[in-house]
Amino acid sequence: MADTPTLRERARSAARAEIAATAVRLFAEHGFEATTVDQIAAAVGISRRSFFHYFGSKEDVVLGDTDALGETVRAALEARPPEESAWTAIREAFKELRRHAGSEKEQLILAGIHDQAPSLRARHLEKHLRWQELLAPEIQRRLGLPPSPDPDPRALAFVAAALACLDAAVDAWYRSGGTDDIERLFTDAVATLRN
Repeated sequence: MADTPTLRERARSAARAEIAATAVRLFAEHGFEATTVDQIAAAVGISRRSFFHYFGSKEDVVLGDTDALGETVRAALEARPPEESAWTAIREAFKELRRHAGSEKEQLILAGIHDQAPSLRARHLEKHLRWQELLAPEIQRRLGLPPSPDPDPRALAFVAAALACLDAAVDAWYRSGGTDDIERLFTDAVATLRN
């Protein structure tokens, strides 16, 4: 019973979903860069200030809560069987991202918006840097590297490579119109790096 969201949490979640759906519709119609926070707020019927109670920025509507998603991936990575290889563990942990994504149609729309907006790509790179720091300690352990106060550069490089493979897979999946198998695309990208 303690895991049941309160009425306030359900209302906040519903409001966030409505704002996000409206914003994505406007982004698809007018382009990400051309759509303002004021336009999104007006279309939903809220103030600009209220928009920022739900989202830290316009980019967050498309990218989601990258810190929370990173924590979800980290928890999934740490929960993988200890004997699992680093590549297998991170591949399985990345599957959590699909579980938190919307429908395939929504994912395609968001991928298209992301593909066309330089500010989103810059924000995406910031996310990668934070996720490298977040995921590197567990990868470091799985690679058999000695523990250290700062992440080992090899673990950071590993996570960066895995994220690059994920980006390449998502990009190819988007270009295929969602018909390609994203997991196969990721596996193929990793296999190329490992050869």
